[in-house]
Amino acid sequence: MSADDCDTDSLDWDRILAELDNHGFAETGKILSDATSDSLQSLYDDASRFRSHIVMKRHGFGQGEYKYFTYPLPERLALLRTEFYGRLAPLANRWAQSMRLELTYPDTHAEMLERCHRDGQTRPTPLLLKYEAGDYNCLHQDVYGAHTFPIQLAILLSEPGTDFEGGEFVLTEQRPRMQSKAEVVPLRKGDGVLFAVSQRPKQGARGFYRVNQRHGVSRIRSGRRYTTGIIFHDAK
Repeated sequence: MSADDCDTDSLDWDRILAELDNHGFAETGKILSDATSDSLQSLYDDASRFRSHIVMKRHGFGQGEYKYFTYPLPERLALLRTEFYGRLAPLANRWAQSMRLELTYPDTHAEMLERCHRDGQTRPTPLLLKYEAGDYNCLHQDVYGAHTFPIQLAILLSEPGTDFEGGEFVLTEQRPRMQSKAEVVPLRKGDGVLFAVSQRPKQGARGFYRVNQRHGVSRIRSGRRYTTGIIFHDAK
């Protein structure tokens, strides 16, 4: 962890939560220093830090690869996972209420993990992704089990235009009886984006309805792109 990393309390949470509510995603601004971003990238070849290695092409997920961290997580990621969860839990509960779901999310991340672990979701889900020229990530959702926190965080660890070209973060929103809407999120090195894991409520003329979101990464045209993802629930 670098002294130059962002203090999460200093983020514009009013804007972030409002944008999540209105659009299903929100850019955080820079939350990791270049030094921390580089340090996380350097972990990729250290097999002791990961529980599994996924080559996307083998599973039809796209092209590229990623690795799931094992516990204990890198210090900065563990801290972000705890701090962001506390900020996001009230919004997650409002979403559940608006979608008439019979569930509530606990106030703390420790309680959320305890809920996951009681039902066998014990495998950590934060991950490190690597893309090279020609690679891409198909539109998808990171669900992993019955207990799913509805918002997640991705952080770009490489610099667009310097380390790679292409590779834009893409979101789609599927609305009932309407064509899908796409968003391309511009990120710089160390920037984060929060977004809905799968469904979120949207206000309509007759109350709230559900929209379905997916996310992915467009084709890398050159260079190498690293990203880390923080998912707040664990996997079965």
